[in-house]
Amino acid sequence: MLQLVKNTFNEQSKRLKNYMKIVKEINALESRYQAMTDDELKNQTIHLKERIEAGETIDQLKTEAFALVREASVRTLGMRHYDVQLIGGLALLDGHIAEMATGEGKTLVASLPSFTKALSGKGVHVITVNDYLARRDVDQIGEIHRFLGLTVGLNVPDLSPDEKRAAYGADITYGVGTEFGFDYLRDHLVNRKEDRVQRKHHFAIIDEVDSILIDEAKTPLIMAGKGSVHEGLQTVAKLIVSKFPADAYEYDEEIKAVSLTDKGISIIEENFAIDNLFAAEHQVLYHYMVQALRAHIVMKRDVDYIVKDGKIELVDLFTGRIMEGRSLSDGLHQAIEAKEGIDITEENKTTAQVTIQHYFRMYELVSGMTGTAQTSRQELLKTYGMDVVQVPTNRPKLREDASDIIYATKEEKYEAVARATKEAHARRQPVLIGTTSIEQSFAVAEALDTHQLPYQILNAKTVDQETDIIREAGQHGRITIATNMAGRGTDITLDEIAKEAGGLFVIGTERHESVRIDNQLRGRSGRQGDPGKSQFIVSLEDDLVRRFAKDRLEKVLKKVKTSQHEPVTLKEAQALLSYAQETCEGTGYSIREELVKLDDVLHQHRLVIYAIRNQVLDAEDIQDMVLPMVERTIERIVDRYLSAELVPEEWPKEEFQFAMDELLNDEVPLPDDLEQPEEVKAYYVNIVSARREKWIEELKNPAVDELIRDQLLASIEEHWTEHLTTMNTLKEGIHLRSYGQEQPVRMYEKEGFEIFNYTIAEIEYPVAYVLQRLSEYIMLDEEIEEMELDV
Repeated sequence: MLQLVKNTFNEQSKRLKNYMKIVKEINALESRYQAMTDDELKNQTIHLKERIEAGETIDQLKTEAFALVREASVRTLGMRHYDVQLIGGLALLDGHIAEMATGEGKTLVASLPSFTKALSGKGVHVITVNDYLARRDVDQIGEIHRFLGLTVGLNVPDLSPDEKRAAYGADITYGVGTEFGFDYLRDHLVNRKEDRVQRKHHFAIIDEVDSILIDEAKTPLIMAGKGSVHEGLQTVAKLIVSKFPADAYEYDEEIKAVSLTDKGISIIEENFAIDNLFAAEHQVLYHYMVQALRAHIVMKRDVDYIVKDGKIELVDLFTGRIMEGRSLSDGLHQAIEAKEGIDITEENKTTAQVTIQHYFRMYELVSGMTGTAQTSRQELLKTYGMDVVQVPTNRPKLREDASDIIYATKEEKYEAVARATKEAHARRQPVLIGTTSIEQSFAVAEALDTHQLPYQILNAKTVDQETDIIREAGQHGRITIATNMAGRGTDITLDEIAKEAGGLFVIGTERHESVRIDNQLRGRSGRQGDPGKSQFIVSLEDDLVRRFAKDRLEKVLKKVKTSQHEPVTLKEAQALLSYAQETCEGTGYSIREELVKLDDVLHQHRLVIYAIRNQVLDAEDIQDMVLPMVERTIERIVDRYLSAELVPEEWPKEEFQFAMDELLNDEVPLPDDLEQPEEVKAYYVNIVSARREKWIEELKNPAVDELIRDQLLASIEEHWTEHLTTMNTLKEGIHLRSYGQEQPVRMYEKEGFEIFNYTIAEIEYPVAYVLQRLSEYIMLDEEIEEMELDV
């Protein structure tokens, strides 16, 4: 481990020295660009583009591009990039993650590589945390780029397709990552190539990159249509689960997974009077019972969701914010609605999905910025090939990060938080109290109430007041209780009295699931050289300890001997907290790593389906694509009914003959002298080959061509939707395979491959079926045209 740290340090030091050398070259160009007029400066962009077209690389002209952007920034915004910002820009240009402290101007840093990469004309995507920041950056940083002759686009929800295309057609496009991902999915649901909005994925710069690529990695982006409502079954499932005894299920708190025990299975079978819950005909019932169980045991009100205006609103555990317009799929959302006794909405049926991880892995190059990435360096390097470059601060950090104070119970912890807040309030120091959930923020509020302290609460329930609360949080004497909404990306400005009082005092009330998120909370204080202090006041009853260090906790508690309200000073207690957090991070990494592997399987399926779909839309001539489908369909029918292991007398010839005649739209008897499946395939393929020229001629008719394309697109949509549902169901139960010494990922890949082959067959069959009947469709179309003319 020590050697790894040493190697990392040496690597970082070498990289920074190289960047500093380039920074000196950029600085040497400053006077040259300062002497130019505005028009001369703008012409430099044209000159750089011409050099790229002539064969020069981005690397060869980056010093000039960076110097150009710096001077343009001075003229448009009155802001000159610091040397450390140039270092951050160079790291981004190389596809790395620039780790920069809060207040170091990451937004301005992104202007450098985004301009430089955009010179190739392939497009650059700058991913922001929210729409507000995207709009701000388009107006502010976009001014630099527009001054230099580049176009800047804004990609936000609710734009028209034309507006979307214009945004993506710009040299640099700003927006939230989820919207880019959803546009990718929408582009693969359109029925005309003209309706697509994205172009190829070239270069992306992701702000708060660790949040997007790690914290949000487990949540897929889902496009969904409305399915049926099984309100009665949801209600019955809720009633049964709500009366479950403790031994009816097993709950793994570490990974937040719940499963039925034999007792739970028996209870369900008795209530529904069935013999085997796992029988194929009871698959839907099993699914609904498991979702009801998840809703009751795993999903917590005021932690995972809130109930607002009779609706379930999901809470992002990492940001503390409501996930607007998002709902859980596969009936879980409806199971929560049943649990809470509110109206049950229509279920979402997944029509397209992609994980954030896989979406951004499609770019030629991705880079990112954050204040907290080093602790997750290995994961980012392994999963995305992105290394972390720790950029020095422009000003020295004045914040004091005090050691944790640990109490035996939550009650003592909250009392200590209240006392520490009261002391800071007395000296007029602003205080930000960070909590991990809405539920916890109210518990802190109760503790402050006992000391008659004034405060503001910022959580998903008070989001309407967010702007005012944040604006006032840095004023002297202010006390703000906040979930992670006041963490990442929040700038709290201090007044002069607050600075004199010691700056913002950040109190964490529980260690988060990752050190990165702890550091994000600490980073609200000490911004841009401001004074400040951070300290975590925690307890041995905290959820993190209970979930991830339960066995060790019992040993530590035996040694704890404190008077009431006295902190625990045992070294083992501090070690316990670190162990719990490290275990949690390790578990989270393992889960994400396995999810990546599982999603890799589905991603390969998606790439094939989307390639087929794109071919349908883009191909000028459809015949070479669809005609082979007839032969493949014939071969599948033969394989389904006629086995080489059986003698021809044992073949189910009647069923086979019906299936083949149905496909061919004709009675074509199976000859008695054919004794091998391969002979049968050759016989029927030869028959359809004779029809090939006729089909080719018919497909020249634009109406027929459109008919076949529409049929294929409809078939893809229908069966891909079914495929996603089947694969998600398979993923739900795949972890049970580990009990049988089988590797879940390998089994998922193997069974997924079989399911995918079935899906391809289902997609191709309707096309092969329609091709046999083209003459009928043409005649029908002509009759309709004649009727319209008569009318």
